[in-house]
Amino acid sequence: MFESILSVLDPVFIVSLLALGAAVGYAAGLLGIGGGMVLAPILAMLFGSHGMPPDILVHAAIATSMATILFTSISSVRAHRANHNIQWSIVWSMAPGLVVGSLLVGGALFALLKTAWLALFFSVFVAYNAIKMLKARPPGVDNTPMPGPVATFGVGAGIGALCGLVGAGGAFLSVPFMTRSGVPIHRAIGTSAALGFPIALASCLGYIYSGWHLGSVYPGLIGYIYWPGLLLFVCTSMLTAPMGARMSSRLPVRTLKRLFACLLLTLATYMGWQAVQAFKLQATSGAVSMNEARQAAGGAVSMNDVRSASLS
Repeated sequence: MFESILSVLDPVFIVSLLALGAAVGYAAGLLGIGGGMVLAPILAMLFGSHGMPPDILVHAAIATSMATILFTSISSVRAHRANHNIQWSIVWSMAPGLVVGSLLVGGALFALLKTAWLALFFSVFVAYNAIKMLKARPPGVDNTPMPGPVATFGVGAGIGALCGLVGAGGAFLSVPFMTRSGVPIHRAIGTSAALGFPIALASCLGYIYSGWHLGSVYPGLIGYIYWPGLLLFVCTSMLTAPMGARMSSRLPVRTLKRLFACLLLTLATYMGWQAVQAFKLQATSGAVSMNEARQAAGGAVSMNDVRSASLS
């Protein structure tokens, strides 16, 4: 049963989450890439192997992945702020749109999407970004000024909405947007780290609101966020991320990023498989419901025939 297996007292589950946090935290620090897109599929595997029901499996994995960004973004912002790599004017101009887009998705659309469609969207989106990483093309740069307040709000809302669907911090979208507006790449990366916090906070508030009813059914869930797993993951990821960052100048990071992209493609394939399985389950459930409806209708006809025969 999910209620007993997915427990904070399960030693196998504890060790698995601690090891996952250490590995993803180290990779994030080493490669300068948020772990959201790689974390969600692995959490889905881990939650599924410990009995989490399929209808909330992908949602819980994505929401818990996003919740980790609340913590990792803080440590990242501190480092970038010390190096004066955050352009706060962009943060304040984009934050309202990011919050609105993330809240709308986390508080409404996220819960309305069936597991199959959510897993399919995640799979396609992660595969697309993995292919971009494999091509290793630097973001395009021009001197086009940042758009006005309305356009910036719209861009922020779009980025926040997409991030809320895949459980990521948004650097894959915000960095190219800023560099195309003439922001130097190191400042764009630092600013995107600061943008990750409002995205994660608004999304998590939405996940908690839209999935609040789950807490009374499944222990450990606050909305769609599995909080014991979140705490265990953060304990090790915040320790290993600085280690990875220190090693980034000693290892062939470009080659490692290509390997990381291959891992993302593998995980995207897994989530695609999850989508296929969910679609099959939906089709089977629909067929069973139709058969039950037909049998019920047939039973009603038979009873009417009996009544007619008795009256005659």
